[in-house]
Amino acid sequence: MAWFLGLGIAGVVLLALSLVFGGILEGLFDGILDGLLEGWLSLPVVAGFTAMTGFGGAIALGSGWAGPVGAAGIGAVCGVGTGWLAYRLSRMLMRDQTSVTPTKDHLLGTAGRVVTAIPADGYGEVLLTLAGQPLKCAARSDRPVPRGTEVWVEAVPSSTSVVVRPVER
Repeated sequence: MAWFLGLGIAGVVLLALSLVFGGILEGLFDGILDGLLEGWLSLPVVAGFTAMTGFGGAIALGSGWAGPVGAAGIGAVCGVGTGWLAYRLSRMLMRDQTSVTPTKDHLLGTAGRVVTAIPADGYGEVLLTLAGQPLKCAARSDRPVPRGTEVWVEAVPSSTSVVVRPVER
């Protein structure tokens, strides 16, 4: 039973190491292993298989269900099942899609309010809303714009500055 427990513990240690040092192994071999450690030979899959083979065998042997050979077979079946689950879970997590990250181009055409008056020859500040979050930007305009005025973004020269015009109603 000590062999099975040792195998299970080694699998748990391998899993912990794969979580901490997962990307380092691919970098060590400078692209030689590209694609090899993905899928069925990934470290989480191998670690899950190893751990459950050991612990499944230890449970089968310790409970008296089977002898050493039968316990190894039961452990291998448990390991294959766990490896398959780890493979499916990792594939599902890798395909997870997130929303598009907002960029400065998303500011074009948005409305906001002037929080620091904009002089004709300099910068003021406007408060805009980007992806539901308030964003304060430096702003300039071709004419003076007083504080509190609603403005539209006409151009976005940089990610922290905008060119605005007052909204006329």
